[in-house]
Amino acid sequence: MARPRQFDEQNAVTAAADLFWRRGYNATSVRDLGAELKLTSSSLYRTFTDKHTLFLRALDHYRATESAAAEQRLDAAGRPVRHVLRDWMLWLVSCPPDGESARGCFVVNTATELGTADAQVSQRTEAAFEVTRQALRSLLHEGRHNGELPIDLDIDAAVELLFTTVLGLRVRERAGHDRARLATAIDAVIQALGATSAQPS
Repeated sequence: MARPRQFDEQNAVTAAADLFWRRGYNATSVRDLGAELKLTSSSLYRTFTDKHTLFLRALDHYRATESAAAEQRLDAAGRPVRHVLRDWMLWLVSCPPDGESARGCFVVNTATELGTADAQVSQRTEAAFEVTRQALRSLLHEGRHNGELPIDLDIDAAVELLFTTVLGLRVRERAGHDRARLATAIDAVIQALGATSAQPS
């Protein structure tokens, strides 16, 4: 059976990303994908080669949209860096709409499920993580330069602390932990950055 004439490949990748995000790689079958994308197995294989290839494209799609959103939210644009950090981390653990289960982060979920067993997947998850680290590093440098953060702040160590906290927040979000408790952790880690510097560096 041929693909429908109105078939949109990018829309199919978006739908596949949503399904993989909800279920994970191993729990999503080719039959599940066919039903979600409204494609027969033969059409799906003809378009995307196999499930693994489609998963990589879905992961790339998510990374592109998620990375853009993270970079935008971590752009201080004249706002205090601590406020930017807090708002961003709270946004990461925002409660899902009524009736929906928290999904966490597709990249974090994938790294947790597949680890380093799949080199192509591992390369993508690490690249996504590095985008977040670099955005955090840039924001912290700005805060130190503007005197909002301590002059002697160890930027590399602070990035790792914040990044590790973010990964933990995403896992706890998916586990359905109370948002108020997550906010408490967020406030504590921001406080751990130290007092405001007296003079800009």
